[in-house]
Amino acid sequence: MMETQVILDFACRSCGEAVSVTVKCEGKGLAQAGRTIARVHVPCPGCGSVHCLDFEPNGTLRDVRPSLGSRQLLEPSIN
Repeated sequence: MMETQVILDFACRSCGEAVSVTVKCEGKGLAQAGRTIARVHVPCPGCGSVHCLDFEPNGTLRDVRPSLGSRQLLEPSIN
């Protein structure tokens, strides 16, 4: 089975902090050169907001956007 490690660098869309993450890619999709897109959800170490990263196994970022699952629910105030 093929495997590779990729370093992804991006700026947090919420606080602007530089974020770097190393991911391990493996599986049959790596053999499809130029056609494989992977997705990972990465939290910002500064503010905690989660980003959805779409990338190629060679490390090229295709898209960075806030993760829809990371939206916090508003809670009523107790005062």
